Amino acid sequence: MANLIENAKQQIDTLLGAACAKAAAAGDFPQGAELRGTVEIPKDERNGDYAANHAMAGARALHMPPRKIAETLLQHLDLNDSYFASAEIAGPGFINFRLSEKWYAAVLSAVETEGAAYGRSENRTGERVMVEFVSANPTGPMTIGNARGGVLGDTLATVLDMAGCDVYREFYVNDAGNQVDKFGRSIEARYVQLLKGEDAAEFPEDGYKGEDIWDLAREIIDRDGDKYLNVPSQERRQAFEDYGLPKNIALMKQHLERYRIHFDNWFLESSLHESGYVAETVELLTKGGHTYEKDGALWLRNTAFGAEKDEVLRRSNGFYTYYAVDLAYHRNKFVERGFDRVIDVWGADHHGHAIRFGKSMTAPELGLQGRKLDFLIMQMVRLVRDGETVKVSKRSGKALTLNDLLDEIGVDACRFFFNAKPDTHLEFDLDLAVRQDSENPVYYVQYAHARICSLLAMLAAEGHSVPPAAQVDAALLSAPQELELIKGLAAFPEEIQMAARDYDPSRVNRYAIDLAGRFHRFYNACRIREAEEDVRAARLALCAAVRTVIAAALTVIGVSTPEKM
Repeated sequence: MANLIENAKQQIDTLLGAACAKAAAAGDFPQGAELRGTVEIPKDERNGDYAANHAMAGARALHMPPRKIAETLLQHLDLNDSYFASAEIAGPGFINFRLSEKWYAAVLSAVETEGAAYGRSENRTGERVMVEFVSANPTGPMTIGNARGGVLGDTLATVLDMAGCDVYREFYVNDAGNQVDKFGRSIEARYVQLLKGEDAAEFPEDGYKGEDIWDLAREIIDRDGDKYLNVPSQERRQAFEDYGLPKNIALMKQHLERYRIHFDNWFLESSLHESGYVAETVELLTKGGHTYEKDGALWLRNTAFGAEKDEVLRRSNGFYTYYAVDLAYHRNKFVERGFDRVIDVWGADHHGHAIRFGKSMTAPELGLQGRKLDFLIMQMVRLVRDGETVKVSKRSGKALTLNDLLDEIGVDACRFFFNAKPDTHLEFDLDLAVRQDSENPVYYVQYAHARICSLLAMLAAEGHSVPPAAQVDAALLSAPQELELIKGLAAFPEEIQMAARDYDPSRVNRYAIDLAGRFHRFYNACRIREAEEDVRAARLALCAAVRTVIAAALTVIGVSTPEKM
């Protein structure tokens, strides 16, 4: 797949290498001379489109001043049939290159040829990657934190897929442990209170107080009446968990599908316990000499792996901790299912746990040598409406849930706004998210797409269709706004690669906003309908390419591409 920015950099390296060889053959450089350097895009366009530092990098090896090396290279530099119109020396020995119409034409052709696949590459083909995200406790509606983790994880999975990885999305269902016990006790208390009065049962201090718990208790009464009043409490709670968990999990799936998130697998924590895999994992660590007993509990000597403290694996009551279960789960990902890389999307409150957990996974007995565990740690979200913070506490029962938010502002705004830079705190302005003006970034980008669709439809009705890129004279696209826009199109494959490399899917948001801005500037500066026929045709081809790439970027984020607004 095409990456015209990378292609241009590689071509400069090749051109300078050929010039160096010619200079050596002519006796201007020592025999066998080689030059290696880097090629960058200058921040100031007055310094050209690309700048190479090969002359400075080779000064010591050639025993020559950098500017003399640069002058010699230019004497032997052949730009015929290349992407470049000219090259010049700047500063202490930089060689600045300026693009020719051939490169701009190649960008338009690449977008036309690859269409919706533009931006894809095969750089990481064969790498099996699991992205595990959301993984909320199935004890109530999904919160705003789940909403942010959902879109970050989903978009990260998409950019990794576009980078060539074999990507697998997984939701880890915490259907066992302390939170589920609280869930069962919360339903139990509401069940008894509904049947016998609120004074008949004390609600757990750390229980879940949301209206959904009342609803579950009412549903159980509607189905079974007072059947569970006279059964042992443990049996009653188990029955309520067996009813409530599948119902909540089904609701999670429904809401996430609405959020345009589809998981390849919903992995149940309970399966690890039932299969004995947790016990087996802990036994491996014990046999390796990495555990010890203290106060009746079994501890992992995590400090031996460089962590700041040891961790409890099995409590004195015989129950395994979430830490032990997490070790077993991640061992399952790598050893049993063969993933090369696992990425967990966690909230900032798990940062310390992620560091300690990463140390634990280096235990040789776990068999993970050569595998890679990474974390995408996202910061907290603050919802704001009318300048006031919106409550988001799940247990208080006053939370604004993911589904509420989708009702209020829609899927597109949710996905675009939550896909902000993960390592920064997000202040989500609910009022801004529904505004239909240029201050709302998702509206701004979608409007650019719709504007192009309307323009092309109008001109097609007048008999002016989009020509094939091969028939476009790229030399006619010479206005600064046109060149800026084509360079923006060329940047998309590079942005996808960087987003995948840095685990920063928000790069796609910033790219989409930038490209929309470039289009709006072009549209305001360059007449299309009134232009001469060949210029109009070239500009129509450019508009069609921009439409394709904006649609590709929005699709990566999971945002729709309206044709009218």
